[in-house]
Amino acid sequence: MVAAFASALSARDPALAGHAARVTDLTARLAAWLEWDDASLYAVYVGGPLHDIGKVAVSEAILRKPGPLDEDELAEIRTHPTAGAQLIGRLGPAGEALPFVLYHHERWDGRGYPSGLHGPEIPEGARILAVADAFDAMTSTRPYRRALPVDRALSEIERCAGTQFDPETAQAFLEAWDAGALEPPTAWTTLRASRAFA
Repeated sequence: MVAAFASALSARDPALAGHAARVTDLTARLAAWLEWDDASLYAVYVGGPLHDIGKVAVSEAILRKPGPLDEDELAEIRTHPTAGAQLIGRLGPAGEALPFVLYHHERWDGRGYPSGLHGPEIPEGARILAVADAFDAMTSTRPYRRALPVDRALSEIERCAGTQFDPETAQAFLEAWDAGALEPPTAWTTLRASRAFA
């Protein structure tokens, strides 16, 4: 089921499939760094690939627009967490994905969307995915801008700790990055992933 939803998103915008895979990997690595148990890690492997599934309800012209979005376009793109939650909300096994799908654009300072949650009101999984999502977005080329260098993206995560991001999660991401724990897949993480889907 997760694969079917991810496939639908990929058909809509192939770049989103790569983004979803990278964000899932980074989120899972950070969760492992934070010593999450296997059940919690399983939720990452369900929710990570689906976090942007609501973008299937967003106009393709907006998703691929080469310049900045206007206010109406921003309003439409900001519907994707709620649209995604509505898509998967009634499917039992995908229920674990809900916090990742619905809350990954909430901000620690309460200025995020769709619910304006503040600080620890935001589910922990969504807080971790938010950092991974932002890092991948910054370091990937988008229709409206080129990728940022990794060191600049890391500086942005540090700068936005306590406003956009949970400060402890942002610090953990930076420490895990410096320790090499967020590098490409290894046999250990592949094994953890396969166990999660077993």
